[in-house]
Amino acid sequence: MNTPQNPIAWTEVYVEDMTRARKFYESVLGIEMQAAEMPEDAETGSGESFEMLMFPGDMAAPGSSGALVKSSMFQPGTGGTLVYFACEDCSVEISRVAAAGGKVLQEKMSIGEYGFCGTCIDTEGNTIGFHSMK
Repeated sequence: MNTPQNPIAWTEVYVEDMTRARKFYESVLGIEMQAAEMPEDAETGSGESFEMLMFPGDMAAPGSSGALVKSSMFQPGTGGTLVYFACEDCSVEISRVAAAGGKVLQEKMSIGEYGFCGTCIDTEGNTIGFHSMK
């Protein structure tokens, strides 16, 4: 019997300034990101470049982790996919956003039986969300 798992396997948040983005996410989420070593065969040969910083996670566990990605192939911005970061109480992370250089769009709000959420803009112009059950 298979163990139920959330359907998202990986998330990439595109950035223009990796140092600025790292500082934002480490400050807001209270984490330490790790540089991802790119395998030599990951080179595309067509001049594209990319750099990744990984969010903490366990690739063998259910659910999703991801990385910040600086890439010549993709650009950050609003209107694309919206990633929600899991939190104990999302008001904590949302309260750190402005001091880290981002902007709060929607403070913590109830979504009924599904808990609470809020949305913000990171330092790269991406709209991101935070979710908690309390």
